[in-house]
Amino acid sequence: MGPTQLTSRVLTWADDLDENTINQAANTAALPIVAGHVALMADAHLGYGCAIGSVVPTDGAIIPSAVGVDIGCGMSAVMTDLTSHDLPDDLAPYRDMIERRAPAKTARDHHTRNRRAADWLASNRPRTELSDRQNKTAYTQLGSAGGGNHFNELALDQEDRVWVVLHSGSRGIGNQLATGHIKLAATVERHAEGVQFDPDLAWFTEGTDEFDHYVTDLRFAQAYALENREIMLDESVNGLFELIGHGRVRDRVACHHNYAEVERHHGKDVWVTRKGAIRAGIGDRGINPGSMGTSTHIVAGKGNADSFNSASHGAGRRMSRNKARKTLSIDSLHEAMAGRAWLDTKAEALLDEHPAAYKDIAHVMDLQADLVEVTDTLEAIVNFKGA
Repeated sequence: MGPTQLTSRVLTWADDLDENTINQAANTAALPIVAGHVALMADAHLGYGCAIGSVVPTDGAIIPSAVGVDIGCGMSAVMTDLTSHDLPDDLAPYRDMIERRAPAKTARDHHTRNRRAADWLASNRPRTELSDRQNKTAYTQLGSAGGGNHFNELALDQEDRVWVVLHSGSRGIGNQLATGHIKLAATVERHAEGVQFDPDLAWFTEGTDEFDHYVTDLRFAQAYALENREIMLDESVNGLFELIGHGRVRDRVACHHNYAEVERHHGKDVWVTRKGAIRAGIGDRGINPGSMGTSTHIVAGKGNADSFNSASHGAGRRMSRNKARKTLSIDSLHEAMAGRAWLDTKAEALLDEHPAAYKDIAHVMDLQADLVEVTDTLEAIVNFKGA
């Protein structure tokens, strides 16, 4: 497969875009700061201001709302030396252990996590001065998943190897920092000739204090999100080994999919914002999840220049949360999750995360065959998702 040209400045790998998503991409691409074109990934769908699944290269500027409010959201995974034969028949104790050691809301209060979180925050600070309440939020949530589509899974790959896979971001502190900058950017007046100002696509320009402030906070939140996932991975993997009585880590993969970095493309250094997309250059490894009832893929990038060395971040939603709650049933969710240990007693609260609310991950992978190569396919046997 290859990209489709939607407009002179929008390329897409998706084949089922609605008109609103197309218009969002076109509006973003029309901005005078966009360097070249906007690339829409195979899982693209409607977002806030900027479509989710967008790759936006900008020259001398950055758009806070394009990065979004969950700065640094992404995936991390560990492959162990265990196989399914090492696991007990009843996996509910593992699910319950995850809920204790890598919870959805507030991180487990124990000396190892406490020391690690305190040490990390002592060495990593945003430029924004945090209130006492924000400092407490940053500390207590470091090592927790959050809600929505964030999850923690135990999975088996095509060779029967056991993996721990999780999805999370920069939690409350990242959201608060991002929201402040998005609101500030919308107050900056624009005078670009022929372009109607959209406050949802407001930007900061290099050389200004607002830009420098945002970038410092952005990098803090991206680092926070990565450390958050690393803490949860360590808690989950160590807890697994304790339950089994043995085990070793064989491989580790991590990637952001809501972030911005300076990269060189088409002979020029530009800011590349990936909103619901991963970096997929030659040598880059990434993780493409489906939904809580479908497979996850470990991938290797192919370095496609048209996509700015990018690929999708997963299946992407095909149904809004409200629509999912109104049209999908609890019984069908139980059916879709058959054979897995999950929070089945909280099915009603998880209805908006029903697998049917997401696009077909197998189809998404087919659409982006020129962007990534699948190296491992994982099937979840335990799913923990905040409800």
